Amino acid sequence: MGMLVVDNITKKYEGEKYALHQISFSIPSEGIFALIGRNGAGKTTLVRILATQLEATSGRASIDGIDVTSDPEKLRSEIACVPQEARTVGWLTPRQFIVSYLLWRGFRYAEAKRRADEAARTLGIHRYMDSTSRKLSGGTRRKVLVAAAVASGARILFLDEPTTGLDPISRGDLWRTLMYLKKKHFIFLTTHYLEEAEKLADKIGILENGKLMALGTLQDLRDKAKFPYSIKILSKMTVKKPKDGVLVKGIDGNYQIATTEKEAYRISTRLIMDGVRFSMNPMNLDDIFYYIVRKPIEEDEYDQEEKW
Repeated sequence: MGMLVVDNITKKYEGEKYALHQISFSIPSEGIFALIGRNGAGKTTLVRILATQLEATSGRASIDGIDVTSDPEKLRSEIACVPQEARTVGWLTPRQFIVSYLLWRGFRYAEAKRRADEAARTLGIHRYMDSTSRKLSGGTRRKVLVAAAVASGARILFLDEPTTGLDPISRGDLWRTLMYLKKKHFIFLTTHYLEEAEKLADKIGILENGKLMALGTLQDLRDKAKFPYSIKILSKMTVKKPKDGVLVKGIDGNYQIATTEKEAYRISTRLIMDGVRFSMNPMNLDDIFYYIVRKPIEEDEYDQEEKW
């Protein structure tokens, strides 16, 4: 089994804060790994380092035993990357776009055409191959970019926020494609759509301000959150701390209570009686992310001792 190993990777731009700070983890290079975080968290920086497009300030990384820094040429033959800012060329057809990309990677013309057709069938875009890209939907254009990466024969695919800007139907279509591709590829996916990571990923990493806050399966992250239920208070009010659980305040000023099933029932009953707007559900990735990124309110930060 191959491994992706990241050892103390740090990236600091001159005169600026750290984009990445001492990132370390090791995961099997199989299935889908989703790196989630808010805009500016450092996701794209890490992808660019691992895809040999950017040098780290310090630290090392390797994929399937190939060192990212010392042997980039060897690694580049094993990877393909769809950057966040990648776009198709409006006046080229998907066939022309994919073939051109493969020629750039060193394939002969006949082989490039064969691979382009095969990748198009895999992604379900074969009927669009001879239409100019400007006539295609946003979802189809995104699939063309992924098809180019797949046609390269690379086993390792870096997809940096590939569904940003897509409508829900197009996003769902691409999700199904990625679930199919992960049978033969290791997909390193970045996204700020938490539902996307929850549905697709075998392992998930949470990045915030250049630091890795948590990593593991969805169940691992649920265990880190410690409490199985989440209550979100949807009105501006002073919220009491739970007897059994933690209180988290978000940047929007709303509160989240992570708690046990018994305590959730008691608190929700009280909220209904008081006419307070709230939502309650088992901890999903959105709740876990909120819990991990927004630190729980400590007792000395709280201006009243009364608890629910």
